[in-house]
Amino acid sequence: MKNYILLIITSLFFLGCSNNENSNKNPYLPNYSFSVDLNLNLPTYSTLKYPSNAIYYSGVGVSGIIVFNTGSGYNAFDAACPNQEVSSCAAMTIKGVNALCSCDKKEYSLFTGQGGMPYPLKQYRVQVINENLIRIYN
Repeated sequence: MKNYILLIITSLFFLGCSNNENSNKNPYLPNYSFSVDLNLNLPTYSTLKYPSNAIYYSGVGVSGIIVFNTGSGYNAFDAACPNQEVSSCAAMTIKGVNALCSCDKKEYSLFTGQGGMPYPLKQYRVQVINENLIRIYN
């Protein structure tokens, strides 16, 4: 009987574990694999050295990516409107600390990705290589 209880407790422990991956399940946005390194010493990306600044990087993800300095790290989100069909909208634009969807004019926080809609911004992983180099990947 003790073995069964131990087996149940052990099973529950393993079922409760997470693989620490972002849940990017969104019926409107497909998953694409990519890896991009941004050198913050280059003028194009140097604004990312300062909190609350964002840049748009095209050619990866669904509609490019928006990279944002939160002050305590970096967030990277797909620039596709998360609650619209991909072909119906252009890439989102940066509006201060928010991203603005060109179709429905909804704004999403670049701190959290939330926008009060059913789907938040599609988030990608960010790895800080050193103080001047960051990697964004999916």
